[in-house]
Amino acid sequence: MERLTEMSEYIKIKGLRSRSLASRWMTNTLSVVVIVLIFVNFGVYYFAKQYYYGSAESYMISEANATQTILRRVYEDTAANYSSEVREMIEGFSKKDQMELMSVNRSGEVTLSSSGFKPDEDYYMPDYDEALESDENMGVYIGAGRGENIIAVTIIIDNPSSSYNALRFVTSLGMIDARIGGIMLTCVIISVFIISVIALTGFYFVKSICDSLVQMGSIAKKLAKGDFSERIPITANDEIGQLSLAFNEMADELENSEQIKNDFISSVSHELRTPLTAIKGWSETLSGGPDKPTADKGAFDDATFNRGMKVITGETARLEQMVEELLDFSRIQSGRLTLQMDKTDIIAELEDALLIYIDKAKKENKTLSYNEPQFMCIVYGDKSRLRQVFINIIDNAVKYTEPEGKIDITVTKDDDMVAISVKDTGCGIAAEDLPKVKQKFFKANSTKRGSGIGLAVVDEIVSMHGGYLEVNSELGKGTEVTVMFPLYERKGEPFDE
Repeated sequence: MERLTEMSEYIKIKGLRSRSLASRWMTNTLSVVVIVLIFVNFGVYYFAKQYYYGSAESYMISEANATQTILRRVYEDTAANYSSEVREMIEGFSKKDQMELMSVNRSGEVTLSSSGFKPDEDYYMPDYDEALESDENMGVYIGAGRGENIIAVTIIIDNPSSSYNALRFVTSLGMIDARIGGIMLTCVIISVFIISVIALTGFYFVKSICDSLVQMGSIAKKLAKGDFSERIPITANDEIGQLSLAFNEMADELENSEQIKNDFISSVSHELRTPLTAIKGWSETLSGGPDKPTADKGAFDDATFNRGMKVITGETARLEQMVEELLDFSRIQSGRLTLQMDKTDIIAELEDALLIYIDKAKKENKTLSYNEPQFMCIVYGDKSRLRQVFINIIDNAVKYTEPEGKIDITVTKDDDMVAISVKDTGCGIAAEDLPKVKQKFFKANSTKRGSGIGLAVVDEIVSMHGGYLEVNSELGKGTEVTVMFPLYERKGEPFDE
């Protein structure tokens, strides 16, 4: 809750606005697409203009060069009629439907035009000025002229006269501009189509993702409130489908953990209530002392007093064991469980644990069988924790074995490991429950006393010693629990037996 509050304050301070994933994707993706298409359109326009304008310019220059060649031949053949030949060429220009041919005098004035119209005196002819300064006697101008784009090519004639110093070819670029405009219109239409397709497909694609995420968020809120009834439907085998599957598995685990926690609370409450009730009852009964009457019970003898004290002592020890299991589990969960490691005779610790249950098994009419091995098994471990492992395993075997049942304890070893097996003829564990027996708070049989965390603690302690725990069971036939530890020789310091 504090974290959520801090995040809300951070958002307020930074002025961050809530934006959906769809809007962010659309904004970012379409921005990139639009920018790319703008550059593409500019590129198409540039190259189309270069191509068409370049082609027109090449055509005009070739026409000018061809006319220059013709005039050169005319001058060589009929020098006296050169001016009239030039005039006739301009007036009878055969390509006047494509371009206009003009003659320019030495003063830079247009003297004759194939169109029959003489331009204004301030007519702009930068190509003529360029031709006068150029070594090639040619100038080219592409730009605005008479309200439209034109291309003009001027050549200085080889034998100028007062009336004809240069010839100027001019053509309109209107048709070319119209063609480029058509190309650009097509490009714009294609760009709009691409943007529309990306926007529509992206919208539905992102919407399909966002719908799953929104549904996931909604179900997550319900999970946070303890409602485990809903799951996300899996419609595709993609990343979203895998995420949905993982989410559903998490919800299943949470539901299972919640159920286990509730069962644990119920079990622990029951386990605590039973010894506390016995302790309270006997404490009230014995509060007057032997042979001293109480308010409602009257006097009692020494046997009753001893029996009551035994019950109180036994139930207190039982409570103490439960509290220790809970504390150990808490230490394991928080990483605070430490081991006092040293060279340890694991057989001795096993036999110390057995001494606690030999008399108990006899009183309950259960056979506890143990063949003492003729060898020593030295491991590197914590004595008290190893003893705790054996006490817990043997206690479970005795607890779940019915009267006249049998518990067999065997020890085997090889060059690297020692294995200690505790096998009983108890009620056994169902196949579907067997994988869960090492989980915290899980109890395969809720009719028996216990917190459900003993085996989880045992598994953790065994793992901390470098060993591992195996549980094999068959419902109605019994259970075999085996713990295996590495021998001390594996530490690099062989133990001298």
